[in-house]
Amino acid sequence: MRTLLITGPGGTGRTTVAAATAHLAAATGTRTLVLSADRTDTLGAALGVPTGSAPVRAAQGLTAWRPDATAGFRDDLTGFQDRATTVLDLLGAARLDPEEVTPLPGAEELTLLRALRDAALAERHDLLVVDLPPTPQALALLALPEELRRYLRRLLPPERQAARALRPVLGRLAGVPMPAEWLYETAARWDGELAAVEAVLADRATAVRLVAEPGPAGADAVRDARLGLALRGLPVEALVANRVLPEEADGGWSARPYAQQRKFLDEWPDARPVAHLGHDPRGTDDLTALAVPAAGATGPVAWPVTGGPTSAPDGAEAPLYEWHIPLPGAVRDTLDLVRRGDELVVTAGPFRRIVPLPSALRRCTVEGAGLRDGELRVRFAPDPALWPRTR
Repeated sequence: MRTLLITGPGGTGRTTVAAATAHLAAATGTRTLVLSADRTDTLGAALGVPTGSAPVRAAQGLTAWRPDATAGFRDDLTGFQDRATTVLDLLGAARLDPEEVTPLPGAEELTLLRALRDAALAERHDLLVVDLPPTPQALALLALPEELRRYLRRLLPPERQAARALRPVLGRLAGVPMPAEWLYETAARWDGELAAVEAVLADRATAVRLVAEPGPAGADAVRDARLGLALRGLPVEALVANRVLPEEADGGWSARPYAQQRKFLDEWPDARPVAHLGHDPRGTDDLTALAVPAAGATGPVAWPVTGGPTSAPDGAEAPLYEWHIPLPGAVRDTLDLVRRGDELVVTAGPFRRIVPLPSALRRCTVEGAGLRDGELRVRFAPDPALWPRTR
């Protein structure tokens, strides 16, 4: 199954483009599911059918789904209270009734990730189109599975979990209560769910479609989005220049916005223009008239390691390796690298990612780094002090 993630600055019509992309795919015989996390039913308005917490048939071969964050959050909290009954009773805590639970900030995003995972595991569709939030929130959302898994592994390392039968003994010896089994079971379940979402995002058939209006604000947003997505290893399948004015607009009051759009379109040679219909698209006829590009997919952005024994310069005793990290649009002054154990903390502008080093580089030290042609190249040299010791 292919997965197409659609995002862009707020108010640029990304939900409409998502609906049009899904409609076009379904019209050509592709079984398509379109997901949206929008609290309002913008997706349903564009498709001409109301959407809600259950998937609905929007057209032949097209299913639309807007998961209910309130119901999902209520079920999760109820399940947590059931598993933590003993602890809550010891603390004298009053349980929350399901009827009084309202979703906290971020619940919509977590619900969308869970729906994304469920749709991928079900394998009932050939194409999954996901209407993500605006770009800044979308980038934070896409980083969430990796970051949460990292926190879980640090706070509750699975390899340090004591055997269930030894917990009471260890508790008496240590003089402090040991973490309950349900805590590790919950962490393991969350880790499995997050790993499933990560697998979808890292799949070779997953890509991102950026939607922006040609103009100064759109250009800035696209540049930042490309950088943030590259740091996550997510490829941009297409840049959709939305609401492009027709050539007839080159006159009267619309001459200036038309000229501005054309200027920025010239700077986006890879952009796919989508015409301005003169009104908000509603229904299948309008979605067809938009003529969005067909959904495609590209492989993940590779971060290759090059070099080795044959790359050592004359007179050098140790071979050199280079880790190539594509960062299009990165500015040298906004880059920062920190080696921490077997991880590398990469900061590019407003974005940061903590990534584990490839196995070949874990026994190496960082010798330097440079930015060249939109690619960060980090140099490593083997360090015998870090090699495993043998008897």
